[in-house]
Amino acid sequence: MAYVVKDRVKVTSTTTGTGTFTLGAAEVGFQDFTNIGDGNQTYYCITDATDFEVGIGTFTLSGTTLSRTTVFESSNSDALVNFAAGTKTVFVTFPSENTLGTVPTADNSSVGTDLVAWLNLKKQLDAGVVNGVPYANNGTNGIVSTYSLVYTAWSGAGYRGGVLAPNGDIHFVKFGSTIGQKINYLTGVVSTYSLVYTAGGYAGGVLAPNGDIHFIPSGANRGQKINSSGVVSTYSLVYTANNYMGGVLAPNGDIHFIPQNAPVGQKISAAGVVSTYSLVYTTVNAYYGGVLAANGDIHFVPQAAVRGQKISAAGVVSTYSLVYTVADAYMGGVLAPNGDIHFIPQNANRGQKISAAGVVSTYSLVYTTSFAYVGGVLAPNGDIHFVPYAANRGQKVSATGVVSTYSLVRTSAGGAYQSGILAPNGDIYFVPDNSTMGQKISTNVQQKVGYALSPFFNKL
Repeated sequence: MAYVVKDRVKVTSTTTGTGTFTLGAAEVGFQDFTNIGDGNQTYYCITDATDFEVGIGTFTLSGTTLSRTTVFESSNSDALVNFAAGTKTVFVTFPSENTLGTVPTADNSSVGTDLVAWLNLKKQLDAGVVNGVPYANNGTNGIVSTYSLVYTAWSGAGYRGGVLAPNGDIHFVKFGSTIGQKINYLTGVVSTYSLVYTAGGYAGGVLAPNGDIHFIPSGANRGQKINSSGVVSTYSLVYTANNYMGGVLAPNGDIHFIPQNAPVGQKISAAGVVSTYSLVYTTVNAYYGGVLAANGDIHFVPQAAVRGQKISAAGVVSTYSLVYTVADAYMGGVLAPNGDIHFIPQNANRGQKISAAGVVSTYSLVYTTSFAYVGGVLAPNGDIHFVPYAANRGQKVSATGVVSTYSLVRTSAGGAYQSGILAPNGDIYFVPDNSTMGQKISTNVQQKVGYALSPFFNKL
């Protein structure tokens, strides 16, 4: 079934009452309703020169009938008209409810052909403020917007990393904050919850197969997790003297903590057993975040490390050469659809990646600055978005390797956001570090607003 509107469709009928109309022959110079198509809906008007009714009807070829599905306006207080005996005229029209004063609504409740209303909306879109709410219209980059947080007393640092829970809540992982904070991406409701342990920080989190979210210990001397019922609990660690930054879920269910200053690797199994393992290479501020490769290897993202390091699915730790190294070079990484792992530039003046075949290479960036980005997110269209830390613009690399930038609503030289989360609806949420506002980018806008929402966009 579809909505179909045809020109010069006009017939007569002698049907009475409030039910389905049996349609007669077309009037001279007009065509009949068979042009609408069997089972399709259209906009109709019925009148006997005294009473009238305008609405949506469904045409059925067998019997040549029109059911009166929805009434927009009528002489009977906008309800079905009980038509008396006599000849009525039935014709296809274009009701005012679906033209003047509307713009497209992404469904069929509004055809949206009022150019004046559209131009007024577009003026707001171009200005970057709709109904007083600021956002950045970035065409194919998506729409960037901000939202209020419940807790913003950062105590030096707020949250570092986030995790999408099975119920759609996005949890921000505590670093310097004293409470947990989450946002439901469907409703937009931001809420907080109590933690068991707040003395030490966590950096990043991982969703376990059983629905538990594990916070990755940075300065904390114990593990902490929240289960799918919202119960927060802690557990003992084997090694606590130095910190980890970020974590990765291995194919066997182990959660690996990524070593930053720790001289050993540490993991927790699906059964809750915590253990450590030897590393090949360690240094101060060595790695920040990790990525699971398609072959099961977990790559540590080099921060100040001068070589790459990974652990295989079999537990073998090895290193490999990098092309570019510098202090605080990269923080966080993303697996691209083609198997490349991109390291997210913080102080690096170029991008760096490792292919599925193990080839390390670099590529040019559009924008660089000190402490620019921390963490990245793969968008549904294959773009990898870098999460802005001190950067004053967004930056991404496409699936074809094209690097570009886009406008942000909120920026902070003091470190706004650290890492991001992709919600099921395509929105990318930046995790607040020292920002007093949440920020997200809706990546499901794949066309410029002027095209996708124009009054001439055919959605029937």
